[in-house]
Amino acid sequence: MKTLNTKSIAPFVILCGLVLLLVNCKGHEEREQITNNEDYKDYLSITRDEVLQRTKEDFTFWEKKLEKEPEQFPYLVKVAASQSKMFDKTGRIEYLIEAENNLIRANEATDYKNPGYLKSLAHNYISQHRFNESLKLLKKAEAIGEGLESTQKMLFDVYMELGDYTQAKRYLDKVTDPNDFDYLIRLAKWSDHRGDLDSAIKYMEKAKEIGEASNIPSRNQWIYTNLADYYGHAGKIQQSYEFYLRALKIDPNDAYAKKGIAWIVYSYEKNPDEALRILDHIAEYNESPSYYLLKAEIAEYNSNPELKKQYLENYKKAVQKTSYGHMYNKYNVMLYTEEEQKTAKALDLAYTEINNRPTPESYDLLAWTEFNHGDVKSALDIMEKYVVGKTFEPQILFHLAEIYKANGKEDKAKALKTELEASVFELGPLMAKKIQNI
Repeated sequence: MKTLNTKSIAPFVILCGLVLLLVNCKGHEEREQITNNEDYKDYLSITRDEVLQRTKEDFTFWEKKLEKEPEQFPYLVKVAASQSKMFDKTGRIEYLIEAENNLIRANEATDYKNPGYLKSLAHNYISQHRFNESLKLLKKAEAIGEGLESTQKMLFDVYMELGDYTQAKRYLDKVTDPNDFDYLIRLAKWSDHRGDLDSAIKYMEKAKEIGEASNIPSRNQWIYTNLADYYGHAGKIQQSYEFYLRALKIDPNDAYAKKGIAWIVYSYEKNPDEALRILDHIAEYNESPSYYLLKAEIAEYNSNPELKKQYLENYKKAVQKTSYGHMYNKYNVMLYTEEEQKTAKALDLAYTEINNRPTPESYDLLAWTEFNHGDVKSALDIMEKYVVGKTFEPQILFHLAEIYKANGKEDKAKALKTELEASVFELGPLMAKKIQNI
């Protein structure tokens, strides 16, 4: 009987194994095609001039009226509202600051006793992440009493941003109305904060029905993009995509909706080139520095360190404007923690964020900076005291898992790993690889 030559068959066995491994890996990476560039191609043909023209029409109208009657301070508020919209469309921080200046003038003209003007300035400060200043204005408006319910709703928003969840809940309970759009979207936010995503989606869907019945385009655009975000968090990618498209149908300039589609293309479909194409289009008319960070991540995914470096340099240059204030502290801390020589700066900014808004998210920045600095025990102490059980954000849970692992708490890290694996779409492909190493 002829014996088997194991030496001659070994390479064949290894080759077959590699082929099977590659096939399995390929099958694992393949995803259902959700997007179709035919759905959104027309939205990517809009030029910067078109966007600016549309956003400036309302502004020009009110500016001319103000020029004719400079003492009419209500016109200041109208001009400021137009400038705020221009900021939303273009990302130019100067528009938001100009709006602030006009709102200050209107409030000075009324001796800070008009609740509507106070709330408009408070809203501007929220956009600038100046939450404590916003709170002071809203408390003044509350004391005056006029338009109290809308003031209470905004107080809920600000207390949530400040991490004072007891006060936030107190104000949420003041405006309970299951048929009120503004109440439902805040109830959704509260549910999401508590980690109850199913309820958050349920309330947002109810708000959508109310919004569509009222037929206010700007309101529907807002609810569509936010509902798209929630669907994405829940892994309902098809629905998320469809609602971003619905928002674009209302406003073809909606950069946020386009960014949402770019994320689906990149994170779910693993098509970085198409994602970059969408982001490049947005950058033609929207100056928000945050787009550079997403481009940098995609460049890293594409194994292009030089392009990543260039995008990060563009980001750092953009946020040097003092007008941005504290708006990008979170992102700056995350970047500085990756550079050993900038740990001190990261710590300084993390403490600034805690002073500005002592939320679990701010304490996570501090803990993550300590962790990257090598002080894993301090990082764990901060997490256990200020973060654990107080937020369910996937990125923060990833930080917590890494800190647990570094402190020898392997079981707790592994328990979080299972939860994080369900959030890989939200976290992105780069984080997905890191999760596997927990």
